[in-house]
Amino acid sequence: MPSLVDSLTFFFPVSGVKTPVLLPPLVALFISFFTSMGGISGAFLLLPFQMSFLGYTSPSVSGTNHVFNAIAIPGGVYRYIKEGRMVWPLTAVIAAGTLPGVFLGYYLRVVFLPDPGTFKLFAGGVLFIIGIRLLREGVGRTNAKPSPAKALEEKFRARADEARRQRSARLAAGLPPRAAVKTLSLSLHRIEYEFWGERFHFNTPGMLLLALLAGIIGGAYGIGGGAIIAPFCATVFQLPVHTIAGATLMGTFLTSLAGALFFTFMPSVNGASPTPDWALGILFGLGGLAGVYLGARCQKYVPQKLLNLLLGSAIVLLAGLYCIR
Repeated sequence: MPSLVDSLTFFFPVSGVKTPVLLPPLVALFISFFTSMGGISGAFLLLPFQMSFLGYTSPSVSGTNHVFNAIAIPGGVYRYIKEGRMVWPLTAVIAAGTLPGVFLGYYLRVVFLPDPGTFKLFAGGVLFIIGIRLLREGVGRTNAKPSPAKALEEKFRARADEARRQRSARLAAGLPPRAAVKTLSLSLHRIEYEFWGERFHFNTPGMLLLALLAGIIGGAYGIGGGAIIAPFCATVFQLPVHTIAGATLMGTFLTSLAGALFFTFMPSVNGASPTPDWALGILFGLGGLAGVYLGARCQKYVPQKLLNLLLGSAIVLLAGLYCIR
């Protein structure tokens, strides 16, 4: 007589994966809850889980990750829009760069990186760069110059301290309701916006170039590019994570939707089919949908440095394991 675990175990013919049906959504929910607070869907951690734990190593795993993103991200985007923390000009620049990049990334994946061993080394390198960036931002520099992002962090800390003094942290801590994004200037050279009394800006061509490179890598890796753009926005462009998360998630959603369709309809290259496992991707996506929404809802109560330290440590460790295997 089959056990309960056996009765809940499904086989996915496209990917060749056999797994308990509740495992993918639960893993996706746990991962995306934490990563979505930093503007990352969690697909960059789901990829090694699929490859190493589920044994899904064919090139179509990248397309399946795109399916996950397309299903998981809208809930979180909705929260950031509702709370007024969506930087629309940044979203537009990210989408303009990552959309063409994702198509170039497709060819990089199926033509030059079809072998699982080579792809794991490539993925490990990407993860290591992301992790180091996050750790540097989390640790910070004692002699760093004052910046609006640091001023914002001080406001966040002061608000939390005041809440603890009033013994009402659950109600008062985090960002105040008035902390919404307001665009101040918009041009082909520079974009500036205001958040919680502080002004932030970024170079438009520089951000566009970063988005293009992130799209190429994200298209090959199946992460949409947000996992690369988000830490660079926080470290290089000195933008606060409370304002970039919505934009990077939206950019990831758009590129992943395009990537999932592109991987589905493109013909096989060198005998390797890029067609995603839609059933498995949707199953991951349903867990991610809940995780990203809850993460976006809780993000305004969590300091940026703590998130960067925890996430950066996990990514660097994972990158090391990936590179030596």
